Amino acid sequence: MIDPVSALSNILGAKGWLSGSDVEPYRWDWLRRYGAVPLGVARPANTQEVARVVEICREAGVAMVPQGGNTGLCGGAVAHESGAVILSLSRMTAMEKPDLASGSIIVEAGVVLSTLHEALEPHGLIFPMHLGAEGSARIGGLIGTNAGGSHALRYGMMQDLVLGLEVVLADGTVWNGLRSVQKDNAGYQLRKLFCGSEGTLGIVTRAVLKLYPAPKQRTTALLTFADCGAAVAFGTYLRGEAGEFLSGLEFFSDFGLKLVLKHLAELSFPLETRGGAHLLAELASSSARVPLDEILTAALEWGMEQELVIDGALAMSDAQRAHFWHLREEQPEGQRLEGQQLKHDISVPPGKIAEFIEAGEDICSKILPGVRTNPFGHLGDGNIHYNLSPPEGQSDFADKALELGQALAALATEMGGSFAAEHGLGRSKIVLADTNRSPVERNLMAVVKDALDPSGLMNPGVLISSFRQRKTFQ
Repeated sequence: MIDPVSALSNILGAKGWLSGSDVEPYRWDWLRRYGAVPLGVARPANTQEVARVVEICREAGVAMVPQGGNTGLCGGAVAHESGAVILSLSRMTAMEKPDLASGSIIVEAGVVLSTLHEALEPHGLIFPMHLGAEGSARIGGLIGTNAGGSHALRYGMMQDLVLGLEVVLADGTVWNGLRSVQKDNAGYQLRKLFCGSEGTLGIVTRAVLKLYPAPKQRTTALLTFADCGAAVAFGTYLRGEAGEFLSGLEFFSDFGLKLVLKHLAELSFPLETRGGAHLLAELASSSARVPLDEILTAALEWGMEQELVIDGALAMSDAQRAHFWHLREEQPEGQRLEGQQLKHDISVPPGKIAEFIEAGEDICSKILPGVRTNPFGHLGDGNIHYNLSPPEGQSDFADKALELGQALAALATEMGGSFAAEHGLGRSKIVLADTNRSPVERNLMAVVKDALDPSGLMNPGVLISSFRQRKTFQ
């Protein structure tokens, strides 16, 4: 049998094959909950090298774990058992010139999201994916997890922003689907199959991404409400008034605000009045002729007349707009600095957000009295990051973490939502998927996995517990 270490080292060279202590930065997930010592880290420089790595690993029977920026929260981009090869796309960072007429660009999977943003600025174009980890998240990982972010309300998820893909399949062959067209109905939508597959079906090496004209103007407001129900009611009205110009609708609780102000001294709350919920609303347009200020101001006046909006302010400068956004974006950091936390990535129909938050708090309090709930997220698409902190004075969750997660997942499912809104399943949510999704659905996924990866070497243990797992669903 082939010696994979020697073969990979010979093909990739010193820059492309890491072993020993050099693998440590790639070993652990972002939360340091998952990670095993890999056989080594392969860092191919192009698609051909990725294909050779896959061929060698397949011949040697070695598992492969694709890794982008390793910013995921579900343990899907690190090895679960020793002996696997982590396949990092970090050296594949080439970008072609954007196609101005088509509004698209071809990039390699290792391109960092913020680098893409910067490269598009001189061309007056944007790639409308924004999230807290955009300074380290890579395009391949965003595709693998079907990332959402703060602008999904207007532009959709990652699968809606991908026009074409190039993918190295489990046998080392390369599927070239790099077509820069929006309409392509020549059979199954294969590009969408790989979006959200977390490297279990193949390894994305290049992508055609959909671009949009950069906004020529924005208007942003920070608002306070008595509770989340009032924020949802105002958000519903604003969507009807602002329509396609509404690009962001983000919410956070007063408890989350308290943590941010406690732990991040550089931030302050600019409004006079606090309430149970806070909302960041942003309108944007690529035309300077659209009266965005008038639209948003009129909506605020309506909200105050209806006694929904308690207090609010429009950003009067780019610096103030950035400060408003930092209050929302630093919600995870404020809670991290408070101590241990449990993260739950929930989605429900937007009209049920307030109902979920209230019911979730009641359920969690019964399981662990005094537990502190910190819901925040994307009001416009119903995505709630329902994060928990231990009761005041406690350092942990008293072995209730699994019970809390299962109860919240069941509640989301009961409300017609999801327990995996934008972070994927990874390794950490397989049990939730097996419990809350039908055997038919789970079996379909296992059948697809078996068909494209019959040896079960592509990121095993992610999405489904085993490539033969479908037998347990029958």
